[in-house]
Amino acid sequence: MQVKWVFVALLASALTVFALQNSASTQIRFLFWTVEAASLAFVILLSAAVGIVLVGLPLWLDRWRLRGHVRTLESRLAAAEAARRPAQESG
Repeated sequence: MQVKWVFVALLASALTVFALQNSASTQIRFLFWTVEAASLAFVILLSAAVGIVLVGLPLWLDRWRLRGHVRTLESRLAAAEAARRPAQESG
């Protein structure tokens, strides 16, 4: 688990250094739009944040769905165990 956080810290540090070294004003073009950005660092950090959200949101939704499924299975298992106990005690 600690290796994961070290990797995240190194990646965040590298991204920050890269963004700070590229602080020149830049122009962004996408299809028909052209926007003058305050700095390349802002564009880099915003792009990283959008990427994290786009990747993380579906993973979070899937995890939420699976937690609900686990809760349902746990309650079904508890009910089955409760139903099995009286049968074992009487037999």
